Amino acid sequence: MSELEIDGRRIVVVGAARSGIAAAELLARRGGRVTLADLKHELPEATRLEALGIACALGPHDPRLFAAADLIVLSPGVPSRQPPLDRARRAGVPVLGEVEMASRLLRGRIIAITGTKGKSTTTTLVGEMLRSAGLPARVSGNIGSPLSAEVEGSTPESIHVVEVSSFQLETTSTFHPWIAALLNLSADHLDRHANLREYSAAKARVFANQGPGDHVVVNADDAPAMKLAARKARAPRRMFSVERPLDEGVFVREGWIVEREAGGGEAPLLPVSEVRLIGRHLLSDVAAAAAIARIAGAAGEAVRAAAGSFTGLEHALEPVMTVAGIRFVNDSKATNVEAARRAIESFDGPLVPIIGGRFKGGDLRDLVPALAGRAKAVVAIGEARPVVHQALEGAVAIVEAVSMAEAVRAALAASPPGGTVLLAPACSSFDMFRDYADRGRAFKGEVARLAEELDSGS
Repeated sequence: MSELEIDGRRIVVVGAARSGIAAAELLARRGGRVTLADLKHELPEATRLEALGIACALGPHDPRLFAAADLIVLSPGVPSRQPPLDRARRAGVPVLGEVEMASRLLRGRIIAITGTKGKSTTTTLVGEMLRSAGLPARVSGNIGSPLSAEVEGSTPESIHVVEVSSFQLETTSTFHPWIAALLNLSADHLDRHANLREYSAAKARVFANQGPGDHVVVNADDAPAMKLAARKARAPRRMFSVERPLDEGVFVREGWIVEREAGGGEAPLLPVSEVRLIGRHLLSDVAAAAAIARIAGAAGEAVRAAAGSFTGLEHALEPVMTVAGIRFVNDSKATNVEAARRAIESFDGPLVPIIGGRFKGGDLRDLVPALAGRAKAVVAIGEARPVVHQALEGAVAIVEAVSMAEAVRAALAASPPGGTVLLAPACSSFDMFRDYADRGRAFKGEVARLAEELDSGS
């Protein structure tokens, strides 16, 4: 089914989150006989979907539904290895991920951006740079709009800038990016992937179908990413760096982001002083975006204009406000240890990080060097409170909080004048919140309430 026959086919979409719903709607519009299956017993969108001819199978999965399908499409949040799906595969039913399915129907070229940290910032900024250059960029994927929602508007001229996670990549087979970027690589999602090797193998799928006419962009400062690209990528590689000059690529030197060609020609792209983001790792995302956008045809002036006007994403080292002389910063997107480490290292101190949630694996002890000399205390929240204690006790004072309201107030109490309170959880949000965005909004809401209380004297 490489041509993805849809009309009249019995198609089961598994997972009724945003991507699954978009996939079901797309397939129904293309004539598929679609059933949307989800373990939830209620689905707010059910009436609207049923009006489109989409059946909703809610509650425990019926293996017979899967076995009778002509095609199964998985939402990214659905583990690809589970008994009903394995039985369907053995019966010859193709099982595709949502990104794989949608990519087969796109008409434009794909820029795929993956990595452990920085995907959303880089993807958004690439889209801004290409649009600034007058190029028809469409941003989608793990960042917000599902790739399935982009199919109907796709033209041969479209450039689809797609953030892809390991969950999305692990179910790809023909997914073929014109430009594939690997920003960095460290342990993440080990609550779903068996180990770092399996996680890395999923990330490497971004290179699997590329050839000599395609492009790879990789972080020269990240040894695991460089090693994986060297082993798995067949397309020409272009590197970026914020740590050292490169013989070819995009790098930072003497206060500028510059681009050097293979023949030695060099051009300044933008001054570092124009970048309006906190943290050196976000500067790395800007360099990555510049490297990608230049390959895609954006002029240097467009790259500079877009980067200079970009103020960052919500929940990614987002300044919230200053309360009683203490700065509050929201990095709820720091859902793994490496992301939290980079966030902590973005501040000289004094610092009080809020850490915890549902632990996804890795080693929180990797935060100790970053905390040393910066952190006055750590506020531990969520299911991971015992893990935080075990990893960090003895290295920094630890205060526990059972709610975000309590965490914000405990962090303020622990912070000296002129300090910063940083939400950098190093964990997922699903123990206490719907997602990282819900957690970030809760943090910002509690900071605002705290400010009101202090202003009123209550």
